[in-house]
Amino acid sequence: MSGIVGVIVIGGGLVGSSAAWRLAARGHSVVQLEQYTPGHKHGASHGTSRIYRQAYDNHLYTGLAASALPLWRELETTTDIGFLELTGAVDHGLPAAVLTKSRVLVEAGIKGEILTPAQASARWPGLRFDTTVLHHPDAGRLHADRAVVALEAGSRLEGADVRHDTRVLAVAEASYGVDVITEGGTLRGRHVVIAAGAWTAELIGRSELGASVVLPNLLTTQEQPAHFAPLDPGTAWPSFVHHPGAELDTAGIYGLGSEDGIKIGEHATGPEVTTRTRSYTPDIAGEQRLVDYAEAWLPGVDSTQVESLTCLYTSTPDSNFVIDRVGAITVAAGFSGHGFKFGPALGELVADLVEGNALSPQQFQLGVR
Repeated sequence: MSGIVGVIVIGGGLVGSSAAWRLAARGHSVVQLEQYTPGHKHGASHGTSRIYRQAYDNHLYTGLAASALPLWRELETTTDIGFLELTGAVDHGLPAAVLTKSRVLVEAGIKGEILTPAQASARWPGLRFDTTVLHHPDAGRLHADRAVVALEAGSRLEGADVRHDTRVLAVAEASYGVDVITEGGTLRGRHVVIAAGAWTAELIGRSELGASVVLPNLLTTQEQPAHFAPLDPGTAWPSFVHHPGAELDTAGIYGLGSEDGIKIGEHATGPEVTTRTRSYTPDIAGEQRLVDYAEAWLPGVDSTQVESLTCLYTSTPDSNFVIDRVGAITVAAGFSGHGFKFGPALGELVADLVEGNALSPQQFQLGVR
């Protein structure tokens, strides 16, 4: 593609791919650049499973999750790639945490019900429940790898130019917008979307954009969920979040069924790393904590059959996302381990910012937090 591109998107994970799809669908000329080959395991968007749920403590996130659902379904239809299964989801544990989410769902007009632990265990015998249980049916799980493949396919169908194995060295502001310097040459664009995950702060730093693009502190950690073998492959498994503070006195736990078994993990407890220093090796003590949890709370799994894996979180201090625009640069970063479910809704927000049709929500704005 010669001349000046409408929008250059840096990053081929969930958010970059969502932004490329929605921008291309709106008629923009889009070039998307990803430094690795398709299906790589170096970032935060790989694997077979992510939770899709709408239960949050506030209407911003609940509304974004709800608006993502029809877009996910549209993408499945357009590409003929299935990746979303609505199994329902449950929150249980500390009543204050659970009931706040229930109230937000009610106020948003989203279906939900409060169950006792006995009622929930009768419905989902693979789980043991704690104190108070919120079930909402319009939730479930996403197959992460297939979702990213579908987003790329959707972008290409809309005319986007998606390029893998293309490392971006720097971004420079220009009179017409931006120059994006890669190892293979320079692209000119009217706008750039930086959605480079754990590489975002490094790219902005070496591009000397810090005076105008002020990021909050972005902390990168190596997290390690694990898969356990189910005792009965026919047992139904909702996605679930176990909130600490009632009967659970350790870190909170999330979990869901997947093609690889029953996945559980702690949220944001891994060691701080960089993209260069991460080990890809699970921590033995962390794995043992998940085994202990499975023994206590998951009667439907064989806790002796465990397989750990690693991924990256890039988190902000308050766990709110960074999605904001400065001039010809839009940054989308810091998805803090809970961003996948929102994918296409975040792509829509990025597209609105690029087009100048919206302001970023205050919680998502650039600046020190």
